[in-house]
Amino acid sequence: MGFNCGIVGLPNVGKSTLFNALTATASAQAANFPFCTIEPNVGKVGVPDERLDKIADIAKSAKVVPTQLEFVDIAGLVKGASKGEGLGNQFLANIRETDAIIHVLRCFEDSDITHVDGSVDPVRDAETIETELMLADLDSVTKRAESMAKKARGDKAEAARHNFALKVKAVLEEGKSARTVERAGEEEEKWMHDLHMLTSKPILYVCNVNEADAASGNAFTKKVEEMAAAHPPSPAATARQEGAGVVTICAAIEEEIAQFDSEEDKAAFLGDLGLEEAGLNKIIRAGHDLLGLQTYFTAGPKEARAWTIHKGDSAPEAAGVIHTDFQKGFIKAEVISYEDFVALGGEGPAKDAGKMRQEGKDYIVQDGDIVLFRFNV
Repeated sequence: MGFNCGIVGLPNVGKSTLFNALTATASAQAANFPFCTIEPNVGKVGVPDERLDKIADIAKSAKVVPTQLEFVDIAGLVKGASKGEGLGNQFLANIRETDAIIHVLRCFEDSDITHVDGSVDPVRDAETIETELMLADLDSVTKRAESMAKKARGDKAEAARHNFALKVKAVLEEGKSARTVERAGEEEEKWMHDLHMLTSKPILYVCNVNEADAASGNAFTKKVEEMAAAHPPSPAATARQEGAGVVTICAAIEEEIAQFDSEEDKAAFLGDLGLEEAGLNKIIRAGHDLLGLQTYFTAGPKEARAWTIHKGDSAPEAAGVIHTDFQKGFIKAEVISYEDFVALGGEGPAKDAGKMRQEGKDYIVQDGDIVLFRFNV
């Protein structure tokens, strides 16, 4: 299962610098002028998880394979993008393909780095992009509704889909995002998914600050937090998340951290700055919450591996992430909780202690489970 996030924002807010830091590459040109990123840059990074390292150590695994996260650095957007201004058409097409949006907001003053609107105001910047996305959605759903109208005549199922599209259109016309559209059950959730609305995607605001504000934020980040708290939640978000996610980082620091080879050096560098962890870790956690994701593990002498699934996925669905044959021929899952695996010292001791459970098709896999699937094809 891929986790695909589009990194968006106005020109010169630090998108490409963040992308370089996240992927530890210099493939995105971070230059002080608009549209320095012309084609979307795609980078995959392993998700750091201390649990995986512990599991691998206990299982004496020869190979450690983390789950991966994909980031797409998308060209900067300007006002009028929904009408094709700047690189608007390309921007909108690229972001439509992503699962979630990481919206980078400039929350620092620097006279040497120009701002397209002449001043720093992250709330205004967020509203600029949200407005362009809503206008693009309105144009898209209007066209879809028109094409649906013909099929809806005399067909109850198509008529229901058409009415839902009209409901989405009406909400957008009120200046509200597609996230605010009430959905009755899984069928309407599917219809929303099929409409590919940009403003229905989960969103994480990343406040890019200067080094001095990396630990505690500043007045700009406080305004973003207030805005995000009132943001309509994503349907995939966890119950504890009331609005959009917010993470404060310093992209320049993250870029420096990426150059260190050892974890000890990274920790020492962060400690000197008064930071407990790298911004990447915070973005990953927030991203998992946004999409309702969790991790389970497989472990053995050959390899220890992390797998990402949706919260609420059944054992067969989790097995299908490894291979579709595992899901088709699912027989049972042998499950050990992470806590028991670590406390007892591995699969053998956990099994001897009666902590390995036999679970069937109805079992909902939990975050941190170590699982062995039995299947027959």
